[in-house]
Amino acid sequence: MLRLTRIKCVIAGLGVAAAAISPGMALAQPAKPLKKVTIAAGGVTVLNVTYPWLMMPIALDYWKSEGYDVQVIAAPGSVQAVQQLATGNVDFAQVSSNVAIQANVTSNIPARVVMNNSVIDWAVAVQADGPMQKVSDLKGKNIGIVSLASGGLPLLKSMLKANGLDPDKDVNIIATGAGAPALEALKSNRVQGLMFWNAAIAGFENAGAKLRLFRSPDWQRLPDFSLATTQRAIERDPAMVEAIVRGAAKASLFAVSNPECVRKLHWARFPESKPTGSDDATLARWDDNLLRAQLESMKAAFEMNGGKLWGRATPEAFGRMQDFMLDAKLIDRKIAPATFVIASDRFFERVNDFDAQAVAKQAQSCAAAR
Repeated sequence: MLRLTRIKCVIAGLGVAAAAISPGMALAQPAKPLKKVTIAAGGVTVLNVTYPWLMMPIALDYWKSEGYDVQVIAAPGSVQAVQQLATGNVDFAQVSSNVAIQANVTSNIPARVVMNNSVIDWAVAVQADGPMQKVSDLKGKNIGIVSLASGGLPLLKSMLKANGLDPDKDVNIIATGAGAPALEALKSNRVQGLMFWNAAIAGFENAGAKLRLFRSPDWQRLPDFSLATTQRAIERDPAMVEAIVRGAAKASLFAVSNPECVRKLHWARFPESKPTGSDDATLARWDDNLLRAQLESMKAAFEMNGGKLWGRATPEAFGRMQDFMLDAKLIDRKIAPATFVIASDRFFERVNDFDAQAVAKQAQSCAAAR
């Protein structure tokens, strides 16, 4: 009887539960846990507005909507980010193109670029009202660079050579660090030029510097910032790789559609990245300038890679970069350029298969920042 009573109680309990569910209503299923993904961004300490393809997918829940909980961490440099990728500590690495190439050519690390986000946008900045009118005027002068291990060093040397200067004899290249120390070196005439990337130069201009820029036109044909993963990750979880790049591609379109909204969202979601030292209107202008500089490079990469697919990376572009690196003696041999880029058929078409009009409309309304 005891056993029968227990069975009746269970049946009665089920009856009560069943009565609470209307016909045709399914039992609620527990939410599927988000899969954790980590991205190392090389060469940064604070992920500010100049990384919209990495930070906006978090702010806008693009990755979360596809089932991924993504953390972006800062790495001291691209080399360290690739090392983290090779050891399996991170799933993706945001790196300079030359480091992605060196990983394959010299270190036998099968890093595969799954998204190209910018072109080479470095320049030598000189005082706008100074005597340096052309590159050859730098003969006998000091040129500052963030460090003597910087990827900008071979670019600088190639430009000096192209303008008739011997980079090892005709100029003195000095490590200045970044930010305020570098700009102070220029203002104090300790250096007469600064070799830096576009967003860093925008930072100098935010600080009041009036600059003239020298660039090589060839650099606009070379890829730079790129998102990479390993061949093993591509084979093990292609859906994850596709989802991460699709979120970044959507964020890229969002950013170019309404840069001001990107800055507002960034400040709201990542308040530690907001600059300090002035009133909000000035801080907004500073970050808008930084973002504008980055978006110029992103748009140039978009056009270089066909002008239709966000993030598209091509063997042809990375082949040009490899040729430059061989000429600059950064590598001592070449491999097939297709090695550097994901080989999945129609990969970039698939990651761009989203409602572009809806993303642009979302950016224009900027509802998420309110």
